[in-house]
Amino acid sequence: MQFLKILFWIVLTVLVVLFADANWRSVEVRLWGGLIADVKLPILVLLVFLLGFLPTVAVYRAKMWALRRRVEVGERNAAAPVAVPASPVVTPPPVPEGERVATDTKVWPPA
Repeated sequence: MQFLKILFWIVLTVLVVLFADANWRSVEVRLWGGLIADVKLPILVLLVFLLGFLPTVAVYRAKMWALRRRVEVGERNAAAPVAVPASPVVTPPPVPEGERVATDTKVWPPA
């Protein structure tokens, strides 16, 4: 697999060099205020490529950073021991003397 990766980069480099060699001429770029810049065409293509590529890389890196943070928080929470709170013991309030406790004597469903 490493061989294919190296081969890909070599082929791409050769293609870029051949493009630059075939198109090495000056291009006039009209700027604001009547300014004119003479730029070599391969350099202009590289600058335009980077102008479009770098914001995409920045957004990708920001998303990966946020996702890594979420995974780290999840891993920390999974590794931390969980303390289960003891359920409180509920005791019924005492019935005062002389009062009758209501009991349900009906059976459902009726016979």
